[in-house]
Amino acid sequence: MTLSPASPEPPVRAATGPCTPAGAATLERLRQWPGDHAVVVGLSGGVDSSLTAALLVEAGWRVEGLTLWLMSGKGACCAEGLVDAVAICEQLGIPHHLIDFRAHFQKEIVAFLVEGYAAGLTPLPCSRCNRAVKFGPMLAWAASERRIGRLATGHYARVRHADGGEALPVPGDGRGRHQLLRGLDRQKDQSYFLYDLPQEVLGSLVFPLGEMAKADTRREAARLGLRTADKPESQDLCLAEHHGSMKAFLDAHLPPRPGEIVLADGTVVGQHDGVEHFTIGQRRGLGVAWREPLHVVRLDAALNRVVVAPREEATRDSCLVGAVNWVSIAPPREPLAVEVQVRYRTAPEPAWLVPLAAEAESAAGVGEPEVRLEFAAPQFSITPGQAAVFYAGEVVLGGGLIAPPDR
Repeated sequence: MTLSPASPEPPVRAATGPCTPAGAATLERLRQWPGDHAVVVGLSGGVDSSLTAALLVEAGWRVEGLTLWLMSGKGACCAEGLVDAVAICEQLGIPHHLIDFRAHFQKEIVAFLVEGYAAGLTPLPCSRCNRAVKFGPMLAWAASERRIGRLATGHYARVRHADGGEALPVPGDGRGRHQLLRGLDRQKDQSYFLYDLPQEVLGSLVFPLGEMAKADTRREAARLGLRTADKPESQDLCLAEHHGSMKAFLDAHLPPRPGEIVLADGTVVGQHDGVEHFTIGQRRGLGVAWREPLHVVRLDAALNRVVVAPREEATRDSCLVGAVNWVSIAPPREPLAVEVQVRYRTAPEPAWLVPLAAEAESAAGVGEPEVRLEFAAPQFSITPGQAAVFYAGEVVLGGGLIAPPDR
């Protein structure tokens, strides 16, 4: 479905003051961008994607908006977001396109989550969604339907293109590769969720907000009079928001399976209503009375048990990682000193990355383990199914999914 504005000319925007320095720098960078200045913008209906489209229009690009319809009902990815995405395109005087991707989202994300949680993992849907549902398919649609070869989104990340100047130094072989970099606003940096994007996708991306802070985004959106300038940010995973909570989502897709909460020696200390409702490192909500605080250290889906232990037993000094995507370097053959982020909000930690032989034993749910991470200090809450993303300073080297520990 395509919605076009009544007038081909963008309406006058209600600017309330000059650009912020970050906004002015972004506009200049977009005006100097090499090659064709035609782009499809992925619009969710939030302020970040709205400003992305507005800045590209202001910089003189030919812009078209694209929204994926992923779910029916409430939430940022649903009716509210669609309404705001259409309205922003009308405000900017650009076409808006809507693609019904509900079946694809159900297959690639909902089924993936349900299978992972049932197996005792804590799956990370966002990076998978970015690769399998959003970026690749959106670029393919833009190329085939609109003859446009670039995609822009409101992510706080940066891409240093292989043909765009000198690459940042990295360990390993980064020759001829596009580099994925953190966003300059470390509080909003979203590179962790983009580690799984392939090189052919990175080469076609534009992230106008990558060198802006969130405060600048709000100020620029207000300057341009965007209707989403003050729109609150979603605080939950889209599926949790859609269903009311992650527990409600899981209860809707998995049958009840009560079981035991046990210590490592098998001592029963409590009962649970399904391993899918727990995650590694969890302390609150266990419903266990014990002489010291206990944390979840393992989810045994086969025996339907949640294993708990004191915090000092909940750390690990290494982990295996599978389903690895190498971003800014080729697959290494020798160990590398890297920084690793094992959750979105955790700080990067120094570690040795050791490539494994191809015949390494398979780990359920995350493919063949491809690397072993040896941390400089023991890490708390290493969670199977979550992503371990490898960095060298600002550069994303690659990443993959944490495998279950040896049983």
